[in-house]
Amino acid sequence: MMKYKQDPSFLQPRFSGISTFMRLPHVQTLEDINVAVVGVPFDTAQTFRTGSRLGPQAIRNFSSLVRCSSYYHQINIFDYISAVDYGDIPVVPGNIQGTYHNMVETLGPMYEREIVPLVMGGDHSISLGELRAAAKHYGPVSLLHFDAHTDTVDSYFGQKYTHGTPFRRAVEEGLLDPSSSIQIGMRGSLNNICEYDESRDLGFEVITTEEIIEMKIPTLISKIKDRVKDKPVFLSFDVDFIDPAFAPGTGTPEVGGIYPREALQILRQLTDITFIGFDVVEVLPSYDHGNITAALAANVMFELMCLVALNKKKDSYNLQMLNKEVLNQ
Repeated sequence: MMKYKQDPSFLQPRFSGISTFMRLPHVQTLEDINVAVVGVPFDTAQTFRTGSRLGPQAIRNFSSLVRCSSYYHQINIFDYISAVDYGDIPVVPGNIQGTYHNMVETLGPMYEREIVPLVMGGDHSISLGELRAAAKHYGPVSLLHFDAHTDTVDSYFGQKYTHGTPFRRAVEEGLLDPSSSIQIGMRGSLNNICEYDESRDLGFEVITTEEIIEMKIPTLISKIKDRVKDKPVFLSFDVDFIDPAFAPGTGTPEVGGIYPREALQILRQLTDITFIGFDVVEVLPSYDHGNITAALAANVMFELMCLVALNKKKDSYNLQMLNKEVLNQ
């Protein structure tokens, strides 16, 4: 049995107790864990409306309703992974480089031990700090990016580090392999008609929301797997990938997005990919009185944890088969 897992559902009501993600134990340990849920409550790189510093808190509060088993995958995730709510990284409000430093100091040792960080933002600028930490161990990684925006703009208001620039900086710093990276869900009006082409010029494959609808989900899954192949993959999920009718609590909403049902269908089919880290960003609870955006984010995070559990299950099966072969020789 895994050492750290969700508290049993019926020991106490879900509205009681200290809020942790999925009622996992809050333990700042790197021993005996496969997944560390980490909050990064930083939002002073947002360019429109702020408030995603309260995103981790809102996601934790709702996640008490997220259970341990997936009917789709026929798996109890804690049969295969040990996970903790590690707590929040000490961010420096208004100081993005100081926050990046703290992120690398905290997440770096996780990547070194090949623990998978599952990070709750915070605005999308935090992905650069995560990728700096990941690249120290893995080198340049592949990016699987769900968003309404490419976040590869060169600068906003003369500033190089905002929630609209992290992936351009990541390419410039050699943290990403854009030739095996893909951005999915782009839509909405643009500052520049060439904005998507600028992302492609950096080496990314870009698929718009309209193209997802035209090609259907199975074709999209094939494109994703063909693109990332067997590379180490960092998945970044901005909740504005979803139509704002279903995720109103976000920093830069764009109409015409994917429904949550389709988003979950996509995530569930991302099997047999080597995921090394995840983030779910831009949850802004003050613009969502019903917490439906936090509900979405918590369930997206559960689906991501399922992918880690499935990889561990596969590794366990392969090890058992190898041991049988050795015994039969």
